[in-house]
Parts: sequence; C-alpha cells; structure tokens
Amino acid sequence: MFYVPLYIEMLRSRPLLVFWPAVLLQATIWIAVPMMFYAAPPEGLVQLLAIGHELRFDAGVGPSLAYWLAEIAFRAAGMFGVYALAQACVVATYWCVFALGRAIAGSTHATMAVLLMVGISLFTVPSPDFGPPILAMALWAAVLLYYWRAAICGERRSWYALGVVAALLLLSSDAALLFLGALVLFAAVTERGRAAGNAIEAWIVALALVPFLCLHLVWLAGMLSAASGDTLVPALARLRDASLAGTNTMLWLRLLAALILAHAGLAILLVLGAGWPRVRANPAPPLARKPVDAFALTYVKAFALVPGLLATSVAVVLGRALPVGGAAPLVVLSGLGLVIAAGDSIALYHQRILGFAWAGLLIVPAIFVPILIVALPWTAGMDLKVAQPANAMGRFFADSFERRTGQPLAVVTGDPRLAALVALAAPSRPSVFYDADPARSPWVTADDIRKKGAVVVWLAPDTTPTPPRDIKAYFPDLVAEVPHAFNRPVEGRLPTLWIGWGVIRPGSVAAAAAR
Repeated sequence: MFYVPLYIEMLRSRPLLVFWPAVLLQATIWIAVPMMFYAAPPEGLVQLLAIGHELRFDAGVGPSLAYWLAEIAFRAAGMFGVYALAQACVVATYWCVFALGRAIAGSTHATMAVLLMVGISLFTVPSPDFGPPILAMALWAAVLLYYWRAAICGERRSWYALGVVAALLLLSSDAALLFLGALVLFAAVTERGRAAGNAIEAWIVALALVPFLCLHLVWLAGMLSAASGDTLVPALARLRDASLAGTNTMLWLRLLAALILAHAGLAILLVLGAGWPRVRANPAPPLARKPVDAFALTYVKAFALVPGLLATSVAVVLGRALPVGGAAPLVVLSGLGLVIAAGDSIALYHQRILGFAWAGLLIVPAIFVPILIVALPWTAGMDLKVAQPANAMGRFFADSFERRTGQPLAVVTGDPRLAALVALAAPSRPSVFYDADPARSPWVTADDIRKKGAVVVWLAPDTTPTPPRDIKAYFPDLVAEVPHAFNRPVEGRLPTLWIGWGVIRPGSVAAAAAR
C-alpha cells in the first residue's frame, strides 16, 4: 500500500491549488521579512530610489523604467510598496513560466517547474532588492510566453501583447537587446519561427518597436559614456590582448559557476526526487503527461541556456563582474527546462522528505535573515547595511538643517551610501548629489547647492570634526560639525556608528572646486 502525500495528489488533480498558495506564500514571506527586520533598504535599492526620485530621462544609468516604478511605488506606499513591487515581479515570472509550461507539458508538470524555482536563490533572499534585473525577469518571462502563444500557437492577439512587453523590456534592461536578439535569431533559424514571421501582426509589432529600440540605444550610449572605461574600445582591446585570454576565460567561468551555484536548492530537490539515496520501496504512480513536441523541447532548452551564455560572455567583453542585465532573468526557464528534460513520466521518490525539503528552502532563508542580523554583529563584528538606522539618520539631519536655515533639506551629499540613505528617510525627500562624480547627478548643480544649501555626510572614525580630503577639496568652505553617534538596532561588538556632517547654508558658500 502506497502512502501518497496530499500535495502529490493535488499536483495530479488540482495543480492550481498547489501553484497559487506556494507562490503567494513566498511573496508574502519576502515582503514581510524586509518590512519587519530591515532597518534600511538593501544597498542597491537605496541608490535606485535616490536616482528614481528625480524621474529623469538622463540619469546615466541606462533604461530607467525600474527606477521610475520604484519611485512611484515608494510615493504610494513607502518601502512596503517597493517590496510588494519586487514580489509582484516574482509572482508574474512564476505565472508566465506556469502558463508556458501548461501550454507545452500540462498543468501538473508546469506546477512542478515553478515549485523547483523556489530552490533558485535569486528568487528568494535577493528579491526584495528591486531593480532592473527583477523587473526584466518578469518581462522576459512574459516575452517568452507571448512569443510561444503568438508564433507557435497562432494566437494573433498575442503578437500585440508580445509587442507591449518587449517595449517595456527595452525600457527596463540593458540586456534587452541580447534577449530579444536571441529570440529573433531563434525565429530566423527555425522553420516554424520563419513561418510565424509571415503574419502581418508580427510586422506591425516590429515597426512599433522601432522607437523603443532607438530610445534604448540612446540610454545605452548615455550609460556607456557615463561609466568610466566601460566603452567599446577598451573592451575590444581586452579581447585582442592574448595575455588576458586566461583572465577572460576565468572570469567567464566564474560567472557561469555563480549562476550554477544559485541553483543549489533546486539541485537538492532534484536529487531527492530522483531517489538518492536509494530506497527499496517503489515510488507512487508517476506523474505523466502527453509527449512534448520536439520543437517545444528545443524552445525551452534554447532559452534556458543561450541568454546566460550571451549575458556572461558580453560581461567578460565589457569587463563587468556580473552578467549583463543581472542574473535573475537568465534563470527563468531553469525549472521548466529540467521538468521537460526529465521525460513524459516523472516518478518522485522520498515524497515526504521532498515536501519538507521544499518547505525548508522556502522558510529557512527567511528565518536566517533575523538570526544573521542579530548574530553577525556579535560574532563577526560585521556592520550589515540593512541594519543601519536609516530613519534616525534622516530625521536628525533634516531637523538639524531646518533648525539652522529655516528651510526644508533639499540636497544631501558626501558618502554616496549615507547620502542616499539620509535622502530616502528624510521627510522632505531631498536630492542626492554625488560630489565625487557630479556627472552621476545631473539634477543638482553647484548653483543649486549655493541657493538651496545642503547637508554633507560621511563615516567618521571618532568625534573629530574633520571631513575626508575629497569632500574638503570639493567644499573648501565647509565647516564640519561634531560627528553624531547613531544607535544600531543590534550593536554587538561593533564600534560606535559616528556620522560626520556639515551644513552648507543657502547662499553662504562660494562655488565648489571644479573637477
């Protein structure tokens, strides 16, 4: 007599009753964890909101839709809105993978593919750090879904949905050309893809995408010109230099290894489900599906592998330490690819243990977040960025500026991380000025600082009111105040958090030194 866990029977008979609770539970967890335990947003999110606050086209960061959406979400609902936006992208990704998998392999196997994705770390712990990769992940999954529906299933209206999400992808990610280029190449080299290109809707969508492509190229040009050394000429020089061949190869292998390592949890589920360690008992009746079309298998395999190879290769060419466009969009089809490659009949071993392992991969990382926030300051003396007292900093410097000048704080500068953190938490939502590289903040000029004033902040080792050399060089008339001490939520063995600061009063300083 077989013992079959309830979730297996639900997978077989009611897969949507497994899909939605699993997906919504994950989203709820990763909204609740940062809201409850993060005293400050993750590093990338702080900078994203500092740039998005300006709602500028010329921010020099490439496609800017993610920055604008984050700012809109923050204005609507604070950090809850931003964290909810990130999880909405994760849920949308899962739904697109499920819908694509359902069309190819049936609802049961599509749900299995989504459940496997919980074992990919990029969808869990880093997901609250919303940014272009998180948004592009959802849009790329939607592109793959709507292309399948339009080109392969013959749903003509899906061409227009494909055009919309492709346009949004061009507005969101610097890797959009790689993704869409791979899709166009796939269509060109496959017979069914070429046949789909005869539809008039495909050409209408292609023409409609031209303005978005031009806008995307303008953004890329601005981003490359703003990034020091990140241009085509030094990239080609690195490729021609034979002495760097080994270095380039190792960098590429490290990027691939990082992507593979992100699948560690998925590998655990795969090994358990495949029956290791071996048991004498046979599994329950397998979960079967209709045979998968050979073209569908090629489609899923191609887009589970090719985008990752392209993004890591271009990252090596540009000398970047991360894949172009971020890692999250590169793994959206990992679960579906494994499920389809597993065959038309999948027998699951260790079913009870498999269920506990899946629940552990979902819950344990969330439990470890508060444990690490408490433990690391005591054990390793590590100052976690998400444990910095953002609200206290924002209130103190905003109040100090207003008491001295009678005006709300309009500009914060100095240390980039601290300035962005203060700007985010201050009631007046001031702009951030990157004094070390003024081109990164075209929304603030030296004349703006003279007229509106500013607060300059930096990390101080003690109570000595001496600003760093670079800040003193840029603001020669700055009179530093005595550094202020802020209490972290967990101090542990960390030294006191001293923040040096100074106030530039409106109309009180000469022009900043030229750079």
